[in-house]
Amino acid sequence: MDVERPEGTRNPRMGWGSDAIAQTLNAMGFEHVSLTPGASFRGLHDSLVNFLGNRAPQLLLCVHEEHAVALAHGWAKVTGRPMAVALHSNVGLMHATMAIFNAWCDRVPMLILGAQGPLDATKRRPWVDWLHTTSDLPSLVRGYTKWDDQPTSVGATLESLLRANVIACTAPAGPVYVCLDAGVQEQELNDSVVLPHVARFQPGQPAAPNPAMVKAAADLLATAARPLILAGRSSRDEAAWSQRIALAEAITARVVTDLRVGAAFPTRHRLHPHAPGLFIDDAAAATIRAADVVLSLDFVDLAGTLTRAWGGAAPTSTIIHCSVDQYAHNGWGKDHLGLPPVDIPLLASPDATVPLLLAALEGRGREGRVSWPPATIHPPPPSGTGATAESAGLPVARFAEVVAGSLRAHRPSYIRLPIGWPGRLCDFDHPLSYLGFDGGGGIGGGPGMAVGAALALRGSDRLPVAVVGDGDFLMGVTALWTAVHYRVPLLMVVANNTSFFNDELHQDRVARQRSRPAENRWIGQRMSDPDFDIGMLARAQGAVGLGPARTDDELTARLAEAIATVKSGGVAVIDARVLPEYDRATSSGVLRPAASAD
Repeated sequence: MDVERPEGTRNPRMGWGSDAIAQTLNAMGFEHVSLTPGASFRGLHDSLVNFLGNRAPQLLLCVHEEHAVALAHGWAKVTGRPMAVALHSNVGLMHATMAIFNAWCDRVPMLILGAQGPLDATKRRPWVDWLHTTSDLPSLVRGYTKWDDQPTSVGATLESLLRANVIACTAPAGPVYVCLDAGVQEQELNDSVVLPHVARFQPGQPAAPNPAMVKAAADLLATAARPLILAGRSSRDEAAWSQRIALAEAITARVVTDLRVGAAFPTRHRLHPHAPGLFIDDAAAATIRAADVVLSLDFVDLAGTLTRAWGGAAPTSTIIHCSVDQYAHNGWGKDHLGLPPVDIPLLASPDATVPLLLAALEGRGREGRVSWPPATIHPPPPSGTGATAESAGLPVARFAEVVAGSLRAHRPSYIRLPIGWPGRLCDFDHPLSYLGFDGGGGIGGGPGMAVGAALALRGSDRLPVAVVGDGDFLMGVTALWTAVHYRVPLLMVVANNTSFFNDELHQDRVARQRSRPAENRWIGQRMSDPDFDIGMLARAQGAVGLGPARTDDELTARLAEAIATVKSGGVAVIDARVLPEYDRATSSGVLRPAASAD
């Protein structure tokens, strides 16, 4: 990514507060700072370019603050490590709030570097410095960040950065916010400023759960007739992936996953009988009810899942819940979701707990103890070829079949899948096969997250693919410019039904409940007359724009072109016209219960 290299920066002297900040970011190992420029961090900007030479960290220019945060979100989904983001004063932070909320709900680490005019009023420039200075700027995001600070000296700022990094990376991970005073950035250094020894300020290793509770959980799993694992939030670590498989095989457990988080278990494994979705379907609900012992590995919305499976009745299964998510819960939002009934709470991350459970189960046979009936594994995805569909657009299920079939041979890493994607087409065999949803349901973040994830995947053997809705794409399309500019290969397929279709279903339901005409559900929802030219919008960012593709043959051909573009280092976007509908199995879950999805 040898672009935007500065000239004339040979061995500059460290002389300013922002130089010390930049040097500390370098020592902490940050590779990138995504940003939309702003005068409130002009000192740091200069230090990153003219002191560090725009290397480690390198600036990643974005044209909107939401994109800058979403970029860091996608990066963390792949790497598990934080990216730094620079946000300009109060106005930049206000632009970025939705993306920060997504990152918070998705429990990903991120170091957000805010900035504002000098807190010392005598140092403010007339007008704009006053507008862009706030007494307690971090309060804008305090409800959905793990920690914040507004230090007022160079030494305090360096300590704040170190503390923020430790907190962001400690499970449950999350975004942190440090507001840099413009006066501190532009302050000349003196001999009293000592750069910290960063190696002494590292995040600790995940804590292990209580040994007695691990033994109790292992005893239950070893003697269960029908053990079940609900595999939820997990890392992209291959060793942890293999250990989850080993645990399921050791106790012959059924495994249920969903699409709200990244791939946690191979979807074609004999112990994974149900297709994943945003919500459990009737078959998965029946399996949950049949289980005598349920092990939740940080399953998102465990309470809601059990309520759905048991129809509101108290579960008769013994519930083991492995999670540290409660450390992130606060009174501002309800992202903690429902309170699940739990018999054995293992207060540790799944990655720290699963190896201990495996060790406790070693040598304990399961012969004669399993009473699960033989599982019927959901069928593999079709090849992606078939009869040409109607010219108005492809049915959603057929669209997904063509995409999945065309990509299967290219080791796709699905960065994003849309709400209506049929779970039966998910063929995940690696922790990078799928990276999960957006966390907080904030539309418009998909393109930015796709760019950040593709950046992290660059140089791997994975094909970075994001399948997004048209509304998500249109809100975030200019994030693609960053991918093109910094040579980040990416394939984006836009499922274009010219509608905010999920809300059509909500309006349909409300109208029917009130005995009003459901035929009007499209009003205020459809994006047509005129249609958006998706391909032209992609080309305006420097990407290859293909389509519209309305048939099997057209979509197959466009996918072949797009794959070749991405493999040669480019960015390709396909406008795939789909009918305004959901796959039948998916749509039944999206609106159950009525307020479960936006």
